[in-house]
Amino acid sequence: SVDAPQAGPMMITLQHTLADFVQIGLGYLSLDRESSTLSGGEAQRVKMVRHLGSSLTDLTYVFDEPTIGLHPHDVQNMNGLLIQLRDKGNTVLVVEHKAEVIAIADHVVDMGPGAGQHGGEIVYEGHVAGLVTAETVTGQHLGKHQTIKSTSRAAAGHLLIEHATLHNLGDVTVEIPRGVLTGVAGSGKSSLIHGCLPRGNADVTIIDQGGIRGSRRSNPATYTGILEPIRKAFAKANSVKPALFSANSEGACPECKGLGLIYTDLAFMAGVASACEACDGKRFTDQVLTCELRGRNIADVLAMSVVEARDFFTEKAVRSMLGGLHDVGLASISLGQPLNTLSGGERQRLKLAIEMATDSAVYVLDEPTAGLHMDDVDNLINLLDRLVDRGRTVIVIEHNLDVVARADWVLDLGPGAGHDGGQVIFEGPPAALAEATHSLTGQHLHKRLDG
Repeated sequence: SVDAPQAGPMMITLQHTLADFVQIGLGYLSLDRESSTLSGGEAQRVKMVRHLGSSLTDLTYVFDEPTIGLHPHDVQNMNGLLIQLRDKGNTVLVVEHKAEVIAIADHVVDMGPGAGQHGGEIVYEGHVAGLVTAETVTGQHLGKHQTIKSTSRAAAGHLLIEHATLHNLGDVTVEIPRGVLTGVAGSGKSSLIHGCLPRGNADVTIIDQGGIRGSRRSNPATYTGILEPIRKAFAKANSVKPALFSANSEGACPECKGLGLIYTDLAFMAGVASACEACDGKRFTDQVLTCELRGRNIADVLAMSVVEARDFFTEKAVRSMLGGLHDVGLASISLGQPLNTLSGGERQRLKLAIEMATDSAVYVLDEPTAGLHMDDVDNLINLLDRLVDRGRTVIVIEHNLDVVARADWVLDLGPGAGHDGGQVIFEGPPAALAEATHSLTGQHLHKRLDG
């Protein structure tokens, strides 16, 4: 409402900035929202808006998975902003697995051929059209059209949510089918499931991407519990005590106390971590490292990837858990890798591998595809299908259209983001959602199926 002439230039700048907020899918934010309450994706997009208004050019921008948590409609808007940044005379590098983002690139670098230690090589470099025909895992998935689930499983009862009003939910009442794979998309999905799903007698297990409790000594072997049978196997093979093969006990290097690293406090500067020179970062004493199991010592074993360890161990308890880690897409992590080096998606799948061995009736996964390659998303959906086939109820809070297309039942909330959402605008099988023109999720699912 300000119309003073002297404020004209400032008003134009403000209007452009606010328009960019709306375009990138942040129109629901209030201007007094504390920055600390923004999600990672929201914070990243706020930074994008700031740079769009900058008069600087010839900069290099690096975006690391900017689509995490975004609805396909917002991904489309974000693509437009990336192109705007490029057209202003900047270089834009995007680290991303989403096919919709790869499609707008002028130049693509595909790394592989596999994950973890099986990757790290450039397997393709060039235009997107060439990648589609290239014999790489990424290229194969770009050229593949998703198919929709035509026959859905029958529900075995329901979980009832009544009159939910948390955050932006507008008095929502829904029945979530049990014994099927349910996808929950749209604005208000997390509030509906995390805040309102009844857990009293439903035996619900929430698996998110939050941090994992543990010290800096913790690793996948300790977190999953397989280190105990590994230690016993080493002890039996060498006729010594199992405690020798624990980095927290008798076999630990006395110099670094079994950490493998020496931490140096530099007072007013950031601390420095360096490999222990006494054990060369292997964490154990020389005596312990002479003890072997089938030609490998304990340090060798902890350096193994999950897939290597699965081929190495014959112990049933170890192989069973390693099989679970492999199934959830963690074949490339090493048994001794510090937990604080795992990504949010890797932490979530580590939790899932452990929970799969329990008797939980209902699993809730919050955006499990974040950071995953398209091939890993495909494997994850197959795993969730197997869980449902074993009689479990799986609820996935997710915008990934491949997950939505292969669910048995979909709940879509909207119609817009933030305060414009919070209403159930669709309930039903994905085939019907693809024909629901009033749903943004439905519209983008329809495009995804058409390729």
